[in-house]
Amino acid sequence: MKTILEALYRGQINPDGVIVPSQPEYCSISRQVAAQTEQWRERLGEEVFRELEEYFDLCDSADSMHVEAAFLHGLRLGAHLLIEVMGNKEALVPDATLGMPL
Repeated sequence: MKTILEALYRGQINPDGVIVPSQPEYCSISRQVAAQTEQWRERLGEEVFRELEEYFDLCDSADSMHVEAAFLHGLRLGAHLLIEVMGNKEALVPDATLGMPL
């Protein structure tokens, strides 16, 4: 069995491509977004709507960068938390001579 690190190295793990929000309203909201997108396309015409799509693409790029930074920050924070917890083993093992309870 491969390790997570091996799978990451080989590009076999792609969380962005498999994550689907679990909130029940997600599908409904996605359908509403698609419907409103089509309404705006009809209202604005193809040329103006294409410009609007370019703007939204820029917004999506900025949002993606923020999500990536948040992911990395959270992962680093979690790793540091584990290091801190695992590094403080002396507080977890009671000293029988001092009569410290678990």
